[in-house]
Amino acid sequence: MIKGIFQKMLASSGKSYQIDERIPAKLMYSVLFSRLIMLIRGYLKTGRKIFVGSNTRILNSKNIVFGKSVTIGNHCVIDGFASEKIVLGDCVKIGCYSKLLSTSHFSKFGKGLKMGNNSAIGDFTHFGAPGGIEIGNDVIMGSYISFHSENHNFNDTTKLIREQGTSSKGIKLGNNIWVGAKVTFLDGCEVGDNSVVAAGAVVNGVYPNNSIIGGVPAKVIKKIE
Repeated sequence: MIKGIFQKMLASSGKSYQIDERIPAKLMYSVLFSRLIMLIRGYLKTGRKIFVGSNTRILNSKNIVFGKSVTIGNHCVIDGFASEKIVLGDCVKIGCYSKLLSTSHFSKFGKGLKMGNNSAIGDFTHFGAPGGIEIGNDVIMGSYISFHSENHNFNDTTKLIREQGTSSKGIKLGNNIWVGAKVTFLDGCEVGDNSVVAAGAVVNGVYPNNSIIGGVPAKVIKKIE
């Protein structure tokens, strides 16, 4: 019975995979109970039907658009103070101990994050989003991912670097991308649709659709055909 309930819940959220018959009912009951607590917590924090882990803070939730079945893990900080709406699409999942920082300094009101439907990112993610981060649909990402959507200016030798301000181009990821663990995305980078980013890559360029990229700095290793 519990497996049937789970399967219907998956179908309602757009998931098509079949549950492994070896999964014990006890584990399913545990997950259901945990999800219920997260749903209650999410409603109390935001007034919306989202799943929120323990010790997670959501700042300025009125500026955040939550899709259906959004999950934010334990010990996260989601900063909604941004010049544009923060958008978390349907079935978005943000792993535990992650942090979205939209405005890093009072000298510049940050742009924030847009994350498409069915996209998920692992634990210990850092979204440095003052310059804006756009992530498409169906993007799956590992743990320890970091986004840095601004650069410090440094060309004026008469001033300290910390006094020269910042510049931002933003970061864009397309649709249907697999990102390995510990990838760093730098300001101005773009990754095309249907691509793979190898674990540990430092992504700082513009990469076409259907690419496998990796390295420091990241380069196109091969095309997906």
